[in-house]
Amino acid sequence: MSDLVGIPVIFMRGGTSRGPYFKASDLPTDTATRDRVLLAAMGSPDPRQIDGLGGADTLTSKVAIVSKSTRPGVDLDYLFAQVDIGKPIVDTAPSCGNMLAGVAPFGIETGLIPAADGETRVMIYNVNTEARIEAVVKTPGKSVQYSGDARIDGVPGTAAPIVLNFMDVVGSISGKLLPTGKVRDVIDGIEVTCIDVAMPMIMMRAKDFGLTGYEGRPEINANRELFARVEPIRLEAGRRMGFGDVSDKVIPKVGLLSPPRQPNGTITSRYLTPHALHAAHAVTGAVCVATACALEGSIAHELAKPDDANPRTIWIEHPSGQVDVLLQTKGKGADMDVVAGTLRTARPIMKGEVLVPRKVLTG
Repeated sequence: MSDLVGIPVIFMRGGTSRGPYFKASDLPTDTATRDRVLLAAMGSPDPRQIDGLGGADTLTSKVAIVSKSTRPGVDLDYLFAQVDIGKPIVDTAPSCGNMLAGVAPFGIETGLIPAADGETRVMIYNVNTEARIEAVVKTPGKSVQYSGDARIDGVPGTAAPIVLNFMDVVGSISGKLLPTGKVRDVIDGIEVTCIDVAMPMIMMRAKDFGLTGYEGRPEINANRELFARVEPIRLEAGRRMGFGDVSDKVIPKVGLLSPPRQPNGTITSRYLTPHALHAAHAVTGAVCVATACALEGSIAHELAKPDDANPRTIWIEHPSGQVDVLLQTKGKGADMDVVAGTLRTARPIMKGEVLVPRKVLTG
């Protein structure tokens, strides 16, 4: 008997992220065993992830776990897992809207759901955030089409569009739009907005940390003084938001915001993941930033280009270009509700089995 076990997987790019997509039924049901399998599959903990599928970057150390849903009106359940690179930690508290882009194609490719001829609408339940997202996928001849003319910043070339319509996103983890009860808090002398829409975030002015807000990954990731200042604020914000000790968690995420530079831009965001700068921008984080732009009194509202249209398109500038969010709001302040849509692309890269040591299944 081999000392390695093969687990079926499709390795996919979803939006500006990538990672293995598993059927939940192919993974252990016990959480601790499942997490050991995911760590082994990705090659963690190891800064190079040399012994697994991980790419030694937070954007490429992500996992999607998908199952056919038993919930009324829902087609697929999606559980996202962020696999830590340097520590033996699998975090299922946050979600990932980029990996979400590959969930519907994966469900069709693996027979979890049937495809319609022309276009398939798939209702997805995000287990992490208990929210529903509708994915609209091109399926001519009842097969997923991956080639097309849609372009997203952060990914070379073009591909078929996948439209994601986010619902039930307010209070994704905390249950509240404003987990601290305030539009602004002051932590360590820095004004912050703590907001939870699709992804819990702390938003701050980049200039308050001596930044222009237009720096790229090389400048920001090398700025250890910046992270030394930001992390205590993040830890205290996490406590105030009701998350307890977040030192080993990737939530809340951090957005360092500035005014837009492009003529069509609404705001500029540098999205920390939280200990490195995202090369582009997380989709869930983009939904959160877009909502904050419409929230009077928030840091984002202060810096954003004014726009009172409803619905409105929020263009968020990031290190690789822009991401757009079609935002529709209802109500104001802490009672505001949101429906947000965005366009992504995805494609399978590899189908097969990932081999993990048999011993991880037995502890």
